[in-house]
Amino acid sequence: MSLPPRHFAGDPVPVARGLLGATLVRVLNSGERLSGRIVETEAYDCPRDPACTAGRFHAARSAEMAIAPGHWLFWAAHGHPLLQVACRPRGVPASVLIRALEPLEGRAQMLGFRPVTRERDLTNGPAKLVYALGLNPAQIAGTRVDSPGLHLLPPEGPLNDAAVRVTARVGIREGRTLPWRFTVRGNPWVSPALPSMALVDG
Repeated sequence: MSLPPRHFAGDPVPVARGLLGATLVRVLNSGERLSGRIVETEAYDCPRDPACTAGRFHAARSAEMAIAPGHWLFWAAHGHPLLQVACRPRGVPASVLIRALEPLEGRAQMLGFRPVTRERDLTNGPAKLVYALGLNPAQIAGTRVDSPGLHLLPPEGPLNDAAVRVTARVGIREGRTLPWRFTVRGNPWVSPALPSMALVDG
């Protein structure tokens, strides 16, 4: 069964860590399934997060994040859409960003949506995976995380600490010391992006 919205109704930091190993499933209108294992996430928690300049400088964008927990939302970075799941109660801007996937089903169709020379570059970044899955933000933003067309299957089991690498997040100035980025250690589909400061755990 897919993860229900209530799964995301709390602190986005442990939610982000717990999503490692979950499967993101996209079902096309034709019925074809595209799926990938989540191997990288980041948490954003505006009430206590210096990186959430949205809350201080961009009220409209902050409001977009403050939807009910367990609903899909998109954040634009350099003109590219990034897929997130809202956390905490409605009215509180907090979310988990899905940063990278290890493709499982539908690789041929993903390559049709996003042709690449190296297959590893298909979904090893937050905007890359959006394009590879053929996601239309206008159609998906605000829908439930357990919707038939786009949903999350829980991990087969929790990853122990030795299997998870914890670092600072990518591409931020404020809040760059917070250890809120989580990756599956050694997985080749993790994004090549560098943390905003030295790694927390090496």
